[in-house]
Amino acid sequence: MIQGIGAAAGVAIGKAFVLPAWEWDMPDHRMEKVDLAQEFERLYEGIRTSKTEIECMKNEIKETVGVAESGIFDAHIAILEDPVFMSEIQGVIERQYKAAEVAVKEAIDHFVTMFDLLDDEYMKERALDIKDVGNRLLKHLLGTPEITLPSDTQPYILVAKELSPSQLVHMNPEHVLGMVTMVGGKTSHSAIMARALGIPLVSGLENKLVEPFQTGDLLVIDGDEGTIYLDPSQEIVDRYTEVAERLRRRKEQLQLLASVEAVTKDGYRMKLASNISSVRDLEQAIKYGAEGVGLFRTEFLYMNRTDFPSEEEQYEVYRQVAEKAGDHSVVIRTLDIGGDKQLEYFDLPEEDNPVLGYRAIRISLDSKPLFKTQLTAILRASVHGNVKIMYPMISSLEEVRNAKSLLEEAKRDLDERGISYCHDIQVGIMIEVPAAAAIADLLAQEVDFFSIGTNDLVQYVLAVDRMNEKIAHMYHPYHPAVLRMIRQTVMAAKEAGIPVSVCGEIAGDEKAIPIWLHLGVSDLSMSSELLLRVKHRILNTFASDGKEIGASCFRLSTNDEIESVLLQFSEKDVVLDRKC
Repeated sequence: MIQGIGAAAGVAIGKAFVLPAWEWDMPDHRMEKVDLAQEFERLYEGIRTSKTEIECMKNEIKETVGVAESGIFDAHIAILEDPVFMSEIQGVIERQYKAAEVAVKEAIDHFVTMFDLLDDEYMKERALDIKDVGNRLLKHLLGTPEITLPSDTQPYILVAKELSPSQLVHMNPEHVLGMVTMVGGKTSHSAIMARALGIPLVSGLENKLVEPFQTGDLLVIDGDEGTIYLDPSQEIVDRYTEVAERLRRRKEQLQLLASVEAVTKDGYRMKLASNISSVRDLEQAIKYGAEGVGLFRTEFLYMNRTDFPSEEEQYEVYRQVAEKAGDHSVVIRTLDIGGDKQLEYFDLPEEDNPVLGYRAIRISLDSKPLFKTQLTAILRASVHGNVKIMYPMISSLEEVRNAKSLLEEAKRDLDERGISYCHDIQVGIMIEVPAAAAIADLLAQEVDFFSIGTNDLVQYVLAVDRMNEKIAHMYHPYHPAVLRMIRQTVMAAKEAGIPVSVCGEIAGDEKAIPIWLHLGVSDLSMSSELLLRVKHRILNTFASDGKEIGASCFRLSTNDEIESVLLQFSEKDVVLDRKC
């Protein structure tokens, strides 16, 4: 067994197709000074052709995968337009009299080496973008045909050192059972694309192989666990064939529940909404029976591009989501960047502790034109459906009031422009900072609803960075302190008469259902792929039993005790039945 990184869930069994690496035959002669102008023209023509191709790929991905994923190619265009990157290439041509392709190769190597030396996973992933763009440019300068994937063979597991968006854009998912890459991780563009396409992916195998994989090798890959079996025994093949078949059958059975309401056996109704990042995400959520959007992460409209999205561009996306959601509500969270989410074109300061730093609502209130543009776009879309606004990382009343003041400005501007909008649009906040939970009774007087963002709330309450592998074992969603913060927030919302929902990983955890039943939380928002599993658990639960178990959790003293009780309850035998 080979252990890598599980970057996209699922199981695949099949023969490997190893994608050959780019190989370039570079000229080694020195250019004559009189020929330099011709080299620059070759360079500029290669750039123009590359940009045209990238634009075509961007449009293709936008149609077939989604708007958020297509933004990857905005980042590629930005590299071709980057003055530092181009200055490096031009300098090699002008000062060293080298051919354009040699100058491009040296510039790629320079920046990739520089980024690889940084102890930052995000920057390492961006080095792959530079390679991808550089290889495209070299292809045109050298007249080399592009490496393509086979389409006339049996479905295969694609193996490569790294997979670029350019290589994946024309990939037929019907031909690819799974993917394996030597480099990259869960944040790589190949991982984003793999998850969007529903293809299992295991990454991070560099320096872990005794010998490289060969085309034709039989592989079993587990995208959940990040494991790979090379030339597996028949026992392992049989075991994973059974796992794959079980996953397929379960998926089919769960899909039968898509149109069934989430009601416990004794009649307690719950509402399951979805967390989305794009229009395509919503389409998937609707397929799984989501009752609206509990969290629209708008920051993905801002990522992997060269500049901030315009009001018109944002309005179009929000409008599409509102219309597709129909009568169901759409909660649009305003821009939540900073911390682990950076924008290449927005110069955020380097911070010793970015998770506690300049991020989310703090940036928005400090960048009023940017914030106002987003609020205006959301207001315009509000006439197309049941749209709500939600502010992230609120920690004080002042932040809520300042955000509401800017919203009123946006409304007045639309009035002056004669553009319609929903005048009484609901405004809520995320409770994800301990300060917000502590003053939830005060905040409840200012807003129309709460949404408890459990992912950040857990790490802030426990002072555990959830991205830090050394202390990841201390990140406990069922820690008594976390549950008490959630209970305090729910009680404050109920006393004020405003609705409260829960989003984040714990909302999609079947084990947590007794907690919500005990607290009287009936609205949950989660990743689309978890919806049917949670619904199935609700359909097979008596609310009375769940409330009793949930209440007992608040009398326990440790995370392990609480999780053990919840696990035992969730593992009660249930039968998948459309009528259950």
